[in-house]
Amino acid sequence: MADDQDGIRAAFRLILDAQPDMTVVGEAADGTTALQLARHLRPDVVLADIRMPGLDGLQLTRELAGSHVVDPIRVVVVTTFDLDEYVHAALRHGASGFLLKRSGPTLMIEAIRAAMAGDTLISPQVTVRLLRHLSGAATGNADRPGPDVLTSRERDVARLVATGRSNAEIAKELHISVGTVKGHLAGIHTRLQVRNRVEIAIWAHQSGLAS
Repeated sequence: MADDQDGIRAAFRLILDAQPDMTVVGEAADGTTALQLARHLRPDVVLADIRMPGLDGLQLTRELAGSHVVDPIRVVVVTTFDLDEYVHAALRHGASGFLLKRSGPTLMIEAIRAAMAGDTLISPQVTVRLLRHLSGAATGNADRPGPDVLTSRERDVARLVATGRSNAEIAKELHISVGTVKGHLAGIHTRLQVRNRVEIAIWAHQSGLAS
């Protein structure tokens, strides 16, 4: 965890260490120390604030997860600041997630698990704006199939992904288990040949499913 506020790190540690499948292995109050620790400890996921002394969170993300990194480490950016340029830069530098601190502990836990699964989770508060930007710029979805390639339930899941819902929220809305949601997402990934839920959401908007 990299955050210059002691209280934030302490709160995150309590939340994460309480999970049966997570352990906090290191903390840093600045980006330079975080980079050194991450390279030494090789954690599965780094939680990085944006505004820190030394390297900021975006620079830290680039150094750990950027396209030039031979052995990248997954980084989930967690910040107070809801700025589009931060979101775009974090994802461009290889971030595996972008969360607002006010999103709450449940989404943070899900974002870490998503990063471990090779997926990308973004706070619902910024999803719609991000998708508007990416959908207008993306061309890679042009040859992807239309909504009919998915089952009815997969279309429901894809539509809710496009609204920024987490797996738990999708499960609650559709009255199914989180495991079933994950199964549908796996099917969507295969049928659409997409890498993560951001691409699912872009496809949903471009195909008219989420309009």
